[in-house]
Amino acid sequence: MEMRKSLILAIVGICLIFPASTFAKPVTINWWHAMRSARGKVVDTMIEKFNASQSDYVVVGTNKGNYDETMNAGVAAFRAKKQPHLLQVFEVGTQTMMLSGAIYPVHELMAKAGFDIDWDNYLQAVLSYYMNADGKLMSMPFNSSTPIMYYNVDMLKTAGIVPLSKSEPITWDQLGEITKKLVDQGIAPAGMVTAWQSWTQIENYSAIHNLEFADKANGYKGLDCELKINNSKVVDHIRRLKTWISDKRFMYGGQKYQGPKAEFIAQNAAFYIDSISGIAKLKKAVNDFTWDAAPLPVEVWMKTPQNSIIGGASLWVLQGHSKKEYKGVATFLKFLASNEMQEYWHKETGYFPITLNAYDDLKSKGYYTENPLQEVGIKQLNRAVPTEISRGLRLGYFVQIRNIINEELEQVWNGDKTPQEAMDNAVARSNIQLRTFEKTYK
Repeated sequence: MEMRKSLILAIVGICLIFPASTFAKPVTINWWHAMRSARGKVVDTMIEKFNASQSDYVVVGTNKGNYDETMNAGVAAFRAKKQPHLLQVFEVGTQTMMLSGAIYPVHELMAKAGFDIDWDNYLQAVLSYYMNADGKLMSMPFNSSTPIMYYNVDMLKTAGIVPLSKSEPITWDQLGEITKKLVDQGIAPAGMVTAWQSWTQIENYSAIHNLEFADKANGYKGLDCELKINNSKVVDHIRRLKTWISDKRFMYGGQKYQGPKAEFIAQNAAFYIDSISGIAKLKKAVNDFTWDAAPLPVEVWMKTPQNSIIGGASLWVLQGHSKKEYKGVATFLKFLASNEMQEYWHKETGYFPITLNAYDDLKSKGYYTENPLQEVGIKQLNRAVPTEISRGLRLGYFVQIRNIINEELEQVWNGDKTPQEAMDNAVARSNIQLRTFEKTYK
């Protein structure tokens, strides 16, 4: 009996010495994402490092398929009241998420959790894509990219053309001259190929040249916006590419990236426009020729090009969880934004570091001197302060709109429509989608 009393007193004494949190079960934070294969392993490592860094929270990451599947899974889970704390959603789903009524804005989350975040320390061209009309951050940027132009160095060398600048873009006219020389001399079967044609040849083309993709500040200032991509400059650009198809300066390799990438790797095209995330893929796939990268071309009349815009995805915090859990979510997001994690993410995947601190730290360590390819996209993204037009796109049913644009562009490449007819039809069809979205969410 005395021994039992002594044991009880010892236990009570321990409990008085140590706070209750010492024995509390860690709070679980669920994160649903779309990162698979090599990128999925990087995400797993980041989660493991966070979990090992503290004992209050445990993040559980779950891959839910591709971007569409992950977003749909999140929507279904929210309706069933079984939603995760964090959901990765691609950039075209931004407007839908903002108006869903399902989110806890990141700027509000971080403030209530007691974290004083210096948002000026973030890459503004990345941050602005996920801000509302009042400049408040709604989701946390995660995997952010932008398109750049890859090219076959060996082909250019054979033609007597020096490597391109990694910071100063050539003009579209110059690209036309270079590709014509390569094709005419039999050095390249085709001049250029492009992945994600809507994103690279219309969305980013418009942003870089400060052209409206849609009115109402590209949708930021109202759901009653309409597309403006049938303007003369965009139509002229599409007309040029159609002309280049006839003399092989441009070849169509498909809507996404697999076909265009394969054509570049097979040396069927000398230039290849795609995301910066393609750097890692090309490093692994190409071993029989030298390649490099440059900024996207600009028109000769655009003396001061604007920033390109981003692709990729961000992390959305979903409603319906406890204050304790949200503290854990905020702590995890702060951890992901740390220099260590941003530098690791950037080096392993090619996606941007989202903070200026991480970028500056990498520069001070000589990383970009050793890996200049990794800075091409960052310089292009940061070369100008984003305008209301170049900061991004805020459109409902954007997935459907991109599909419409792709369909119309294919009819141009096939010779079934003129560029003006195709862009006029893309605008008319997309505006129907926008009006449906407006009625749903107004």
